[in-house]
Amino acid sequence: MTGDGATPQHHRGELVHREQFSPNQNERKLPISMLVVHYTELESQAVSIERLCDPEAQVSAHYIISREGEVVRLVPEAKRAWHAGKSLWRGVTDVNSASIGIELDHPGHALGYGPFPDAQIDALLPLIAAIVKDYDIPRANVVAHSDIAPARKIDPGELFPWERLAELGLCLGTPKIALGDPFDNDGAFYLALERYGYDITDGRKAVEAFQRRWRPRKIDGEIDSEIRAILFQLLLDRDQGRSR
Repeated sequence: MTGDGATPQHHRGELVHREQFSPNQNERKLPISMLVVHYTELESQAVSIERLCDPEAQVSAHYIISREGEVVRLVPEAKRAWHAGKSLWRGVTDVNSASIGIELDHPGHALGYGPFPDAQIDALLPLIAAIVKDYDIPRANVVAHSDIAPARKIDPGELFPWERLAELGLCLGTPKIALGDPFDNDGAFYLALERYGYDITDGRKAVEAFQRRWRPRKIDGEIDSEIRAILFQLLLDRDQGRSR
């Protein structure tokens, strides 16, 4: 479902408060099948928008949401925004072509990491709900920037409320462990991690990204029985059709 970005379902009505279009966009080469959540790691919404609209910066996103919950559209959904950078998810390397990118105005880990404001998440949830419904995006493809670029990125980080999204059916939640730890060695774990969708070029960073998303209370890059069990359950649920 593409088009010119101006069809009624893509205006998002009351979900979008204003538009400030970025020149940093081009044509998609793939249908939309993912949604990527980022944080800005800059001082303010205004500074972030200035950067996301700066032709020299060569970065953009479809939306940015302020700490107060203002949603600003920067790139029409039908167009390819430049938010993912060098990335990979489930075999797709042109993530920009296949995804909608949403930036959250946030100081990030560099400028004082803390919880995301309720007003910001309250604005994010209905926007994600509308997007995943329109494009039939699988819950497993609503991901963090760190999921698609584990060697480079850690946003939106361990305090992002994935479980709140999962409760609304907008992403996958951490699965309930049924069968425990099946992997004989670390090599088997890495192969399974790659099969799930991660880029394992930097193994330790890939493990950290997996922990940040699925077990955020402990992120140490070490493969342990708990994350092995979580990954196995995620793959089992997918293979048996309980998730997509």
